[in-house]
Amino acid sequence: MKVVFMGSPAFALPALQALMVNKYDISAVYTQPDKKTGRGQQVTACSVKQFAAGAGVRVIQPESFRDTGEVELLAGLKPDIIIVAAYGQILPEAILQIPQHKCINIHPSLLPGYRGPSPVAAAILNGDAQTGVTIMLIQRKVDSGPIVAQVPVLIRDDDTTGSLTGRLAKTGAELMLDTLPAWVSGTIQPLIQDESRASYTRMAKKEDGELDWKWPAVQLWRKVRAFNPWPGCYVKWMGSRIKIVTAVSLADTEKGRAGQVIALPRGEVTRVAVRTGEGLLGLVTVQPEGKREMTAGDFTAGHRNFVGSVL
Repeated sequence: MKVVFMGSPAFALPALQALMVNKYDISAVYTQPDKKTGRGQQVTACSVKQFAAGAGVRVIQPESFRDTGEVELLAGLKPDIIIVAAYGQILPEAILQIPQHKCINIHPSLLPGYRGPSPVAAAILNGDAQTGVTIMLIQRKVDSGPIVAQVPVLIRDDDTTGSLTGRLAKTGAELMLDTLPAWVSGTIQPLIQDESRASYTRMAKKEDGELDWKWPAVQLWRKVRAFNPWPGCYVKWMGSRIKIVTAVSLADTEKGRAGQVIALPRGEVTRVAVRTGEGLLGLVTVQPEGKREMTAGDFTAGHRNFVGSVL
């Protein structure tokens, strides 16, 4: 069976690796064009391209499929199926009609919940006990296609979007391998999504990471985890930003002003916390602007006026 694989970030890598280990015939791998990243704005290839190129697989990086030449190129590969995982482009109808066994997508949520670009962060931010992976048929409307297979994944209290995405990527690869033989043989009947239960996510912006101390501590704790690694949560203090890398939600036995930094007694998870609209947000690991990541205790040891200030 000839496969065209489409994916770009690290989330897509386990699925591609699984296909290759299991000797599927990968005609080509499609990824997003190389982009400038980092402070030096160096042109960098995505994770999938680096792996595919290293394995000797043909890599194709179209800017879009609006060019009919790109559609004809893909059609000429004669794929039996197209497998997509976080590719980053909407596929036009002309592409969807090419493979005999359709185009399927690996999506990190239990659809129809959390369609769109940020399903993992949304599940953590909303305090869900579980999320999951869905394999679905691709339609023009984003993440709306019939469901081919699903599997739930528990969300741990220490999960960030980064750690949970990694687990979902591995689960998605396993589910895809388990599903492909039955799908190709025609023994799976796709399930139409219930549109009344659909919810949508959006891509977070950098400014979304600022913490509002009027929120309850438990919601701020979820936000810190949901926005790790992107866009990161931060506070403004003394004219600079302090990134909150890890935190914990704690009870507050006293009344005080939201945003006030207080010291905690020994024995707590951290020695520093901030009062919120309800409870305390214990600061465990922070990163001052332009400096390395450190414990909140080490930061306050070098900035004595931090405790007692109001953020």
